[in-house]
Amino acid sequence: MTPITELPSTGLPVGGVSSRVIVCGDPARADRIAERLEGASLLSHKREYRGHGGTYNGTPVTVCSHGIGAPGAAIAFEELIVAGGQTIIRVGTCGGLQPYIQPGALIIATAAVQNTGYGRQSVPDGYPAVADPALVLSLRRAAAAGGHHTHAGIVLSQDSFYPGVAAPARPDYRVMSQAHVLAVEMECAALFLVGSLRGAKTAAILIADGNVLETPEAVESYQPDREVVRAATDAAIICALEVLCNPDRLI
Repeated sequence: MTPITELPSTGLPVGGVSSRVIVCGDPARADRIAERLEGASLLSHKREYRGHGGTYNGTPVTVCSHGIGAPGAAIAFEELIVAGGQTIIRVGTCGGLQPYIQPGALIIATAAVQNTGYGRQSVPDGYPAVADPALVLSLRRAAAAGGHHTHAGIVLSQDSFYPGVAAPARPDYRVMSQAHVLAVEMECAALFLVGSLRGAKTAAILIADGNVLETPEAVESYQPDREVVRAATDAAIICALEVLCNPDRLI
């Protein structure tokens, strides 16, 4: 059998991905992260997956977008690991589920409530979706060193964004809030599950772009590009890079 040199869905080169990886949903955010790297070059661009390689403080790092939703994101995580990734940090957005999680807040996910079709088809019922605890601690320390306040705790990962009818499978945001779930997003559970299944370390630092208890997801009200969100995204990017590429921070 001819050895695979390029991954089928992402186009990433096998062996061309560094052991330290940042992932994000938006290809434009991947470009934005790559601008902070020295010697950045485009590794691949196929479908929603846009990969860059470069160095940060002399340490090789790969950046790759994973698109929206658990199934497509899980494909990116799987292929990144096959291509060489060993430690993966997601920099993404979320909606607050606590009154104090307002636009621009930084959340470090310790685990995810697993409410995705991908998870139900990939692991047994009750299998936990958890971040690597050492990476979580490193992210908290990096944020504090940069003067940024963070909230650490459980997030909700689900497939639906704009709500349909009151379907039984859709989580009740107010119940999740009462259970001290911090925020809702769509990909952390997939990242943590793939990491556990494939032996990679995973974590996530998220930026709140709204509060879904106050303003439910809707085309008319969703505003992910506000300046407060962009500024917090820059802070989250730096935290992730510092943890991945600073030997004193990566535990």
